Amino acid sequence: MSEFNRDAIEVFRFVRCAFDAATGAARLVYAFDDYAELTETITFPGAPFALDPGRSDAIERAVRLLHLIAGVSYYKTAVPNEIRIDSYAIDAETAALLDLVYENGLGEFAYRNGLELLGTIRFPVASSGSRPWRGPASAGSPSPAIHGRDCEGAADADRASAGRALTAIGGGKDSLVSIEALRAAGVEQTVTWIGSSPLIAACAARTGLPTCNITRQLAPQLFEYNRQGAYNGHIPVTAINSAILVVAALLYGCDQVVFSNERSASYGSEILDADGRVVAQVNHQWSKGWAFENAFGAYVERHVAAGAGQPLHYYSLLRPLSELAVARQFAKTDRYDAHFSSCNRNFHILGERPANRWCGQCPKCHFVFLALAPFMPKPRLMGIFGRNLLDEPALAPGFDALIEYRDHKPFECVGEGREARAAFAALATRPAWREDALVERFAREIAPQLGDDPASIDALLPPSGEHRIPPALWERLRAHFGT
Repeated sequence: MSEFNRDAIEVFRFVRCAFDAATGAARLVYAFDDYAELTETITFPGAPFALDPGRSDAIERAVRLLHLIAGVSYYKTAVPNEIRIDSYAIDAETAALLDLVYENGLGEFAYRNGLELLGTIRFPVASSGSRPWRGPASAGSPSPAIHGRDCEGAADADRASAGRALTAIGGGKDSLVSIEALRAAGVEQTVTWIGSSPLIAACAARTGLPTCNITRQLAPQLFEYNRQGAYNGHIPVTAINSAILVVAALLYGCDQVVFSNERSASYGSEILDADGRVVAQVNHQWSKGWAFENAFGAYVERHVAAGAGQPLHYYSLLRPLSELAVARQFAKTDRYDAHFSSCNRNFHILGERPANRWCGQCPKCHFVFLALAPFMPKPRLMGIFGRNLLDEPALAPGFDALIEYRDHKPFECVGEGREARAAFAALATRPAWREDALVERFAREIAPQLGDDPASIDALLPPSGEHRIPPALWERLRAHFGT
């Protein structure tokens, strides 16, 4: 069977997965019905790895979890009714985690494609007599001995000590705030990213810290399937990247996997009908939100890392903070002004990066400009972007969506509508900004309709209590963040 027919496919299969310690390559194999196998390869630098039994078992569990989560990239092309796992079996808790990730992580995908996935995705639970998901190795396993080349300058894994983090970097302001906060707190860290983005590599180099670049090669048939009419759309990329970094942390002897997702990631977009009634809630960045972080982090600690010789904590360093609080923190240093970018047009899977770091047209450009404006001198912000986005009337529809004015919050990784409204309200009182076209329009046309809203910026800056940050580290971070 060569031509891909998504509507005729009945089964999505998790065929097998394996990690090769000699090459550092994890191979994840999938298939639909009797179609050819789809093989994804993720390569971790530093091979060959010498693994003791406890660490080897933990890595096997982590690679299986990665296999199951990364499968969402392929499952979504046809969304068949049946899911099969060919070479191992999973228990009810693992299946529940995967149901949660697939149903919620594909929420935007389902909405845009007119599909109803809630309640339809069911991972098969091990039956009596089947080989179950392997539980953690026994407590008290010896400490691992992992040998090999440095990971782009990182210390050898056999010299790892408690308090060493793999910190994910995405090239934007959020991960850079986390990196500097961990540095200030004295946490040893390796700045880590997946893929070949020159922009991320430049930001990582700018930190001056050890770096680790992991490569991910998708199955080539995926792009051909898309050409032949497969379903396509947004997937929970952060969930996949989280699973990749868990494998990496176990390989390199780190005890923390750190992401930089703020609390606004937990809030989605309210979809309205013609009468202004909410008909759906869709969170573009669900796998950056608290529900995913809490479920995934707890699962990794209990079922993947246990028995590996040391604990492994998964958390977002910025979870207690609003986007505005993160912007305030970023504005305290100009170290990365010429290097960072959150522009979505810089991060497509295929295609070249644009010559400029900011397109000025996408929701991320709009939101980052707006969030930083209350905390940065105007000339500095315009120097970063090369223009004043708040003085361009043609950009009004994009900013209206950010403040949820006659439109829903964009399907992008941007802050809450109340944060955008608070930023506009603050700028409307400042001589340097209040005459710019979109700020003046906000004060004249939109603010009178908001009543007691928007909240003040100050009301949105204090941290919340919902996070997985180790308590001792959070106490040090509170001082760093000035809270």
